Amino acid sequence: MIKILVPVFFLSCFCVSSFAQDLTAKEIIRKMDDNSFGGRLKSSMKMTIIRPKWSRSMELKSWADGNDYSLILVTSPAREKGITYLKREKEMWNFQPSIDRTIKMPPSMMMQSWMGSDFKNDDLVRQSSVVIDYSHKILSNEKIEGLDCYKIQLIPHEDAPVVWGKVIIWVDVQNFLQLKSEFYDEDDELVNTMLGKEVKVMGGRTLPSKLILIPADEEGNKTIMEYLSMEFNAKFEDRFFSTQNMKRVR
Repeated sequence: MIKILVPVFFLSCFCVSSFAQDLTAKEIIRKMDDNSFGGRLKSSMKMTIIRPKWSRSMELKSWADGNDYSLILVTSPAREKGITYLKREKEMWNFQPSIDRTIKMPPSMMMQSWMGSDFKNDDLVRQSSVVIDYSHKILSNEKIEGLDCYKIQLIPHEDAPVVWGKVIIWVDVQNFLQLKSEFYDEDDELVNTMLGKEVKVMGGRTLPSKLILIPADEEGNKTIMEYLSMEFNAKFEDRFFSTQNMKRVR
């Protein structure tokens, strides 16, 4: 961490405090979400599941149009290749090429593990919205790896399709990066911690290129999602997000 003079430090604190007064907690979360997921996005990813005695990796392609439409395709390894997940507004489907069958997924499956990882189905298809489905409150300003961050608490609305009882997110003041998140259950017990690492410019936006998800009660377990490429303002037709396309997309 770069050492700075005391007067500069206090000036920095004053600027952060003033900036926080200009933006509400919801506006900060919206900027964070728009920076990461706004517009039409195409990306490729590598997911590594780590356990105390083994690890395995898979590669994915993802297409998204805001929060309402997304499609995820598993491209490797060969055993899972062609498995596809589709979200259209509040409805979700899964295509399994081994049985050539498309299954509509009920909301009860949102807390199930995604592809054996520490991510849940809801994490990947984003059925809930961090902007719409929660109330937001700035708790404090803290530093994450030397970067000034807003520490923001998210509490779900009573009727929201949300799997968490509380979420706390640390958002970088300068670029609105999601650098750390803690996910709690309805009993206020910590379930998962997610860290945003290796900040890079990808697709013209500054973003953490690696997400590390660490479950609180399973020592030695973690899942790493690494973004290999990102293309914002991608070109694809509206009908791209169809159950028919789940079998054809490559």
